[in-house]
Amino acid sequence: MFSHTDIYDQLERNGQIFFALLHDADPALYTWRPDPVKWSLLEILSHLVDEEKEDFRLRIQHIFSAPETAFPSIDPEGWVKSRQYSSNVYEDKLMELVNERKVSIKYLKNLGDVDWSLGYDHPHFGRMNADMLLSNWLAHDYLHIRQITRYHFEFLKANSAVKLDYAGRW
Repeated sequence: MFSHTDIYDQLERNGQIFFALLHDADPALYTWRPDPVKWSLLEILSHLVDEEKEDFRLRIQHIFSAPETAFPSIDPEGWVKSRQYSSNVYEDKLMELVNERKVSIKYLKNLGDVDWSLGYDHPHFGRMNADMLLSNWLAHDYLHIRQITRYHFEFLKANSAVKLDYAGRW
């Protein structure tokens, strides 16, 4: 069982993992799409920044300040176009993610003794308490770490003149 401190620590480590996976990327890599309907790495990075600021941290803050009230609305899928993610500056977004994760970790570590069972009955997702959001924040990280790693593999595969079977099956 993960304690809240364990999750804080892993979120902090994941911030370093995101940086390691994403820094010094060539524009050919971060603008490439494995499929026309898939997001580019720049769009994934922009999504991570907005989720950091406007989803997990903000919603946990909202629960502790106004439990039982509706969350501010978000539109992660729609933001890709409405916020023009593809026109963002990649390195600026990466540094924003690094900085926002630091803000998040500081916030979490300074929470003190709070009631993690406080929450809101969401019309689509059901009961969403602070504990559930914290665990899902970590799960969201893992999903995107997997996605970014697969993205790197697919880019290598698409741009390699040799078969990559020897490395193992993806």
